[in-house]
Amino acid sequence: MGQARVNIPRNDSVPALIAFGDSFMDSGNNNALLTVIKANFPPYGEDFMGGKPTGRFSNGKIMPDMIAERLGLKDYVPAYLDPSVEENELPFGTSFASGGSGYDSLTSKIVNVIPLSDQLEMFKEYIAKLKRIVGEEEANNIIEKSLYLVSWSSNDWAIPYTAVPIRRLQYDVPAYSNLLVNIATNFAQEIYKLGARRIAFFGAPYFGCFPLGRTAGGGILRMCGDKLNEEAQSFNNMLKRQIEVLGSSLPQSRITYIDYYKLMQQIIENHQQYGFDVVDRGCCGTGVVETIVLCNKFSPICLDDSKFLFWDSVHLTEKGYNIVVDHALPDLV
Repeated sequence: MGQARVNIPRNDSVPALIAFGDSFMDSGNNNALLTVIKANFPPYGEDFMGGKPTGRFSNGKIMPDMIAERLGLKDYVPAYLDPSVEENELPFGTSFASGGSGYDSLTSKIVNVIPLSDQLEMFKEYIAKLKRIVGEEEANNIIEKSLYLVSWSSNDWAIPYTAVPIRRLQYDVPAYSNLLVNIATNFAQEIYKLGARRIAFFGAPYFGCFPLGRTAGGGILRMCGDKLNEEAQSFNNMLKRQIEVLGSSLPQSRITYIDYYKLMQQIIENHQQYGFDVVDRGCCGTGVVETIVLCNKFSPICLDDSKFLFWDSVHLTEKGYNIVVDHALPDLV
């Protein structure tokens, strides 16, 4: 069931895929940063093109790679800051995402990663490069018809609201949700002004039931962290409503909401149907806390990662991401 593939008819052509956001979308932009939020070392990437750690937060491909593949664009989406990327690859898309970033600029500041505002500036730079590579008319065509993925919010709740609770002192859950949704709305309007028309926003995931969410908020038995899930739902309900408003107010746009929370809930609660034996811990180390630098070459790895939904305590295995993408794809195209 989890191995099915959804392919897009070629007449529904999307010329490029462009990703903004956090570690769910980052294909290596953090590699050159002075930050602990990195994945450019083993065992990350052990199943990616010959076992190469590229900065993707998984054992293999991540969602933008898989969506680009299903669209018939290319096998993976390169990180915009990857120095090895050749200009002739840019017309097929790129990722500006940065693991650890959020809608809230404070989130990125705390862990020293690329904030939303800088990702937007990189996109403007990308448009200028595209015009130079393929000409203004073709560049405008690519920008207008591309699919844009946006994934933020998990780190906003995890970092400045929980781990370093500066925002918790300033906002209750509805107020902080509202702040994040306003930033998301402004971001959509900004990229729309630059030519984007087909934009997909991923909601906050079912984070309380992720391995780290269980460890942090699920007590000694590591049940699901209800508070984390309530925060995600508060944000998601507001985001979904606002996206409906945006979609009807921006002419010729197609702005969609991808219910990442519901998708993850469905997979976790029915995991055996998808071929997973383990969903409460990751494949790396003990699986209950290890992520980023704590998941490293000294960490023991599970014997069969295809039986695990999670690669580390926060990020999915390639198989896990494939199943999410198969479920999300009908809403993306």
